[in-house]
Amino acid sequence: MRSDREPAPREMGQERLQKIIAAAGICSRRKAEELILSGRVQVNGNTVTELGTKADNGRDHIRVDGKLLRGPEQHRYYLLNKPKGYVTTVSDPQGRPTVMELIRGGARMFPVGRLDYASEGLLLMTNDGELANALTRAASRIEKTYLVKVSGRPTELDLETLRHGLMIDRGKPGSGEGRVMTAPAKVRLAREGENPWYELVLIEGRNREIRKMFEEIGHHVEKIRRVGYGPLALDVKPGEVRELTPEEVEKLRRAVKPGRAGARRTVSEAG
Repeated sequence: MRSDREPAPREMGQERLQKIIAAAGICSRRKAEELILSGRVQVNGNTVTELGTKADNGRDHIRVDGKLLRGPEQHRYYLLNKPKGYVTTVSDPQGRPTVMELIRGGARMFPVGRLDYASEGLLLMTNDGELANALTRAASRIEKTYLVKVSGRPTELDLETLRHGLMIDRGKPGSGEGRVMTAPAKVRLAREGENPWYELVLIEGRNREIRKMFEEIGHHVEKIRRVGYGPLALDVKPGEVRELTPEEVEKLRRAVKPGRAGARRTVSEAG
């Protein structure tokens, strides 16, 4: 007789759909949730739109956009130096170049987070949906380091404002989405000049946050280059890519574990 503590046989191989899709290297778990909610996932011919749905990848026929899902892929991890003029998406409806064109051999990858079209620098690419989800959620608290070139020289008072946090538009100016307070940031002068470079470490970020932050203190951002992502440092030329070492992957995994040193921080993408 089966114990009440034992799962029913049908449940033993079942997992949430978004986890199965992420493990197959299609996208991150967050993106997989969007695919499910938009009706782009089918299980045994039936369209699924509920996030709590479970399936067995070894027994059920799971399709994403009509394509049959394969089993879990070997996970790969790449560090890319994204050049300016590329969008951080798998495809672009406007026909602009995407970062996928920089991955050799047509490997099925997706970017972790984003850098905007005009920004450049370190971008993590992988088919490990679980790690991508852990890195991009707000609670991951991964520091990201940027070099930012601005027009004119901010005063020390201006920089202190950035360090303590300031109000910026939540969306586009005039969008009516309101304003939000940024979290404290680390800022230091990296290179002198009429249009100096600053090193900026974000502990919380929003879309185009860096540009909005400097605009609030009266300085236009000319260039943004991300040079650090948690334990990773940018070490390849623009447009070039390299595979992460097993040690680097392990450092990323350790960085998202709860309770690590310096855990009282949050982060997101900015550019």
